[in-house]
Amino acid sequence: MAEFDGKTVLITGGGSGMGLATAGQLVAAGANVVLAGRDRERLTTAAKELNAGDRVLAVPTDVASTDDLDALVTAIRDRFGRLDGVFANAGTADFAPSAYVGEDAFDKLVGANLKGVFFTIQKAVPLLENGGSVVINGSWLAHRGLGFAAVYAATKAAVINLARSLASDLGDAGIRVNAISPGYIRTDMFDGISPTEEAREACRVQVSLGRLGLPEDVASAALFLLSPKASYITGQELAVDGGLTTSIPMSSVQA
Repeated sequence: MAEFDGKTVLITGGGSGMGLATAGQLVAAGANVVLAGRDRERLTTAAKELNAGDRVLAVPTDVASTDDLDALVTAIRDRFGRLDGVFANAGTADFAPSAYVGEDAFDKLVGANLKGVFFTIQKAVPLLENGGSVVINGSWLAHRGLGFAAVYAATKAAVINLARSLASDLGDAGIRVNAISPGYIRTDMFDGISPTEEAREACRVQVSLGRLGLPEDVASAALFLLSPKASYITGQELAVDGGLTTSIPMSSVQA
């Protein structure tokens, strides 16, 4: 029997990158998967790629819209009746020095990365049964300052603390809440920010393991936290960053 047989997991930002990689591993482990994201065409393509028939439900959703989230929850209830896990993965990035951050960009980042995470979880809680699990996608930038990422980093620090607070809030219901903080992961978003080989190499040399991460690295960590193997883990943050935030690569200190 596969580990997630009969379980249903919601993944926001599920049309690509870390969300889609997590969906692939969950489907392989027997789960039903709900993919939510803003891009309808991307979601349709992702659902076809997963090739799991009625076990995959794709629902176009802007997580910054509570109306969209209400419609998402209704669609999940109608198809599967309940949820066993949530990977609150949807987010956006817009990097600029603080002097150049406009109100629209600020609201977009906070809307997707903080408001969207909070209300995704709030709306999903009534569908979670029998000690469900919530995993929030954070970022290594919650722990290190970067001059052109102030707002983005602040939203990620906020949701990591949100995981700790919700772990307390939802603990009596048997719902576990944890966060993952990825480092440099080769996604479309990362490639957009680091479009040249030189830029990607500048990131790679900061990593103690000497390589950039893959979406599957984050997916494996998410599956662990969603699974019964993590049944006594809540309110924690798991860094999936190759040592980026805690270790200095030997190559950078050797003479």
